[in-house]
Amino acid sequence: MKKFCGVLAGGLAMLAAVSFASAADPLTINGAGATFPYPLYSKWFYEYSNANPGVRFNYQSIGSGGGIKQITAGTVNFGATDAPMTEDGMKKLPGPILHIPTALGAVVPVYNLDGVPSGLKLTPDVLAGIYLGKITRWNDPKIAELNKTVTMPNADIVVAHRSDGSGTTDIFTNYLTTVNTEWRAKVGRGPSVNWPVGIGGKGNEGVAGVVKQTPGAIGYVELAYAKQNKMKVASLRNKEGHFVTPTLEATSAAAAGVAKSMPDDFRVSLVDAPGKESWPISGLTWILVYKDQKDEARGKAIVQFLKWAIRDGQKMEAALDYAALPKPVVEKVDKALKRISFKGKSLY
Repeated sequence: MKKFCGVLAGGLAMLAAVSFASAADPLTINGAGATFPYPLYSKWFYEYSNANPGVRFNYQSIGSGGGIKQITAGTVNFGATDAPMTEDGMKKLPGPILHIPTALGAVVPVYNLDGVPSGLKLTPDVLAGIYLGKITRWNDPKIAELNKTVTMPNADIVVAHRSDGSGTTDIFTNYLTTVNTEWRAKVGRGPSVNWPVGIGGKGNEGVAGVVKQTPGAIGYVELAYAKQNKMKVASLRNKEGHFVTPTLEATSAAAAGVAKSMPDDFRVSLVDAPGKESWPISGLTWILVYKDQKDEARGKAIVQFLKWAIRDGQKMEAALDYAALPKPVVEKVDKALKRISFKGKSLY
C-alpha cells in the first residue's frame, strides 16, 4: 500500500508537471505574406507577445502572393496581403474570409543617381514610359524638362522591379494602369505582371538592394524601406497636378476621401486619389482571416491581437513610416471582428 501510494504520488506529480509545462507553452500563431508591412508587423508581434507571453507569432515575409496561397491552402492561421483577393480567388477558398485592414502605406519610386538629389520630379506618363522601356536615358528631354534646375546625367536607366508575387507590385501596377492607357493595354495590373524591361528583386528588401547596388537604377519600394535604407525618392505629379513627395501626411490625405465610404469588405483602391496633398501611389494592407475558425483558442487569440492592432497598434505606425487607419475605418473594422466565430459563436 505504501509502495502504491508512492507510485500514485509520483504519477500525480508527473501529471502536474506535464500540465504545468503545457500551460506554460505559448500558443503559436502562424502567418505569412506581405513584405510591405513587415517592419510594422515585426514591431507589433514583439510588443504584443511581451505584453501577452502566452501568445507568440511566426510570420514569414514572403510576399502577398505567397500569403494568399498559404491561407488558401490552410497552412497558416492568417495571411497578409497588399493586394485584395479577387472574386475568383475567393471562390477557391474553403470558407468565407475577411480582409482586415491594418495600416496605410505608400509605394515610392527610388533611384540611385550621383549628382541628383532626392525629389526628382516625375509625371505619371514619364514613370510609365520608364517602366515600358520607352524612356531609357536619364537625360531624356521628358525628364530634363521637369527638372530644369538639375543637370541630368547621360546615363542608362536600369529598371528594377519585384520578381515575386507582390502586393507592392499590385499597388504600383494599379497606379500605372489607372494613369496610363498604354500601360493598361500592354501590361495591366497584378501582383505579378510580364515586365517589358528590367531586373527583378525578391521582396521590398530585394528591390531596395538592387537599386542601392546599381548606379542609374530606379525601383519601387514601400516608404519604410526607402527611409530605412536612406534612399533618394522621387516626387510625383498627382491627380490635382501638384508635385508631391511621399510622407505620412500625403498617405493619410489619399485615404481621407474614402474613409467614410469604405466598403463592408474593405477591398478598396487608394491610387491616384483626389486631393492636392495626396500621394498618388498609396494603399491599404490587410490581414486575411477566415470568418469561421477551426481552432477556438487560436481563433480567439487572433481576434484579441487584431483588436489590439487597430487600437494600441495604430500608435506605433508613424514611427515606422506607416499611416494609421482613420477613425471611421477603425470603428468599422471593430464591427467586422465580431463576425469571426467558432462553431457559430463569436470569438470577439
